[in-house]
Amino acid sequence: MTPPAGLFLSFEGGDGAGKSTQARLLGEWLTGLGHEVVLTREPGGTELGVLLRDAVLHGDHVDARTEALLYATDRAHHVASLVRPALARGAVVVTDRYLDSSVAYQGSGRDLGADEVERLSLWAVDGLLPALTVLLDLDPVAGKARLTGDPDRLERAGDEFHRRTREAFLGRATAEPGRWLVLDATRPVDELADAIRERVAPLLGVVP
Repeated sequence: MTPPAGLFLSFEGGDGAGKSTQARLLGEWLTGLGHEVVLTREPGGTELGVLLRDAVLHGDHVDARTEALLYATDRAHHVASLVRPALARGAVVVTDRYLDSSVAYQGSGRDLGADEVERLSLWAVDGLLPALTVLLDLDPVAGKARLTGDPDRLERAGDEFHRRTREAFLGRATAEPGRWLVLDATRPVDELADAIRERVAPLLGVVP
């Protein structure tokens, strides 16, 4: 396929790591530089995604394979209806979670097999990967302490589940350092934002 004209960026990490905050701050900086910015998330970045998010995170129990397929369904629709059109018109798309979350959570956390889930996810998005994935790394116990409100199905999955997902994220980042930026999520918010801008700036040909 024709390479996208815009720039695709993703944020990954455990719950409570600060992904939404950093995505918002990055979006504000990019907007200030004159870029069209599309902030989105998975699941839930589209109307269909909102329904699927509610089903997979807050609905009745679903087995692990059904969970993986629901995420893949959301991602396929998200990319086809929102992400690719935005990239085609030259926007910067910043997503809170993308397919690396499925590989970590369903592939490793749910023991479905990272390779199988990755193949499913790549097929769902026709091979589209971010130019940069920012991993905000945080110990799962510390992340749980940051959460407010009633926990969803994944947040209730247990410490061992979240330990496996963290290791999966770190393993993927180590294997593909050109696409990943790993940051200690316990650092101050402004320091994290500066480090992210420093890595994103060359992708846009600007000074951070």
